[in-house]
Amino acid sequence: MTIAYDDALRDQIRARLADHHRRTVTDSTKRRAAVAVVLVDSEVGEDRIDPAPVDEWIGGRPMPEAGLDGHMVDVAGGAAFLLCRRATRMTSHPAQWALPGGRLDPGESVVDAALRELDEELGIALPESTVLGLLDDYPTRSGYVITPVVIWGSGRLDPRPAPDEVMAVYRVGLHQLQRADSPRYISIPESPRPVVQIPLGHDLIHAPTGAVLLQLRWLGLEGRDDPVDELEQPPFAWK
Repeated sequence: MTIAYDDALRDQIRARLADHHRRTVTDSTKRRAAVAVVLVDSEVGEDRIDPAPVDEWIGGRPMPEAGLDGHMVDVAGGAAFLLCRRATRMTSHPAQWALPGGRLDPGESVVDAALRELDEELGIALPESTVLGLLDDYPTRSGYVITPVVIWGSGRLDPRPAPDEVMAVYRVGLHQLQRADSPRYISIPESPRPVVQIPLGHDLIHAPTGAVLLQLRWLGLEGRDDPVDELEQPPFAWK
């Protein structure tokens, strides 16, 4: 069942973010970054074909399990968030799933950084008044503290991805975050902490993006206050 994109959803998420005692990270050795969790409207069936050339960059490498082929298909419908596939030419985490975002400029707030990165990466310029609130900080293995900024897009919007940074952008229905097989956790020898996996389409989204999306579900949709900052990233995301 899709989730209606309406004023009731907007007000619910805004109220839950306002009432939430946000967990922050003040480690001065880590660099600060922000990501934009942009909530938009979408239509069922508009994403039957994944525009990204997934088969080309996978290059015949086997996927981790049956049913996963890396494609983001059949995920749209109702209230959704914007999810990006990073460009293959990027030096850091090429072709991985990500929310629009990046490092803070000197003197910049997390809100300003999220809105700036959204404009630079997807060509979407939104005012500060569209911000509903902030999720918890997430410290990454690569030396960043990421602050997720939740933004109400007030409709469908019209993303125009910057080709140097974004291969494709998808409208992923919020109902996909509540799939019966989500979240998943696995163990790795490199860490005692569980690695979180969020199944979307025909792929798995890992932390930090997966952790942000899990808290969006738990807090924004279900009113749960569970922390996500201790959920582990897979080793390929540690660099």
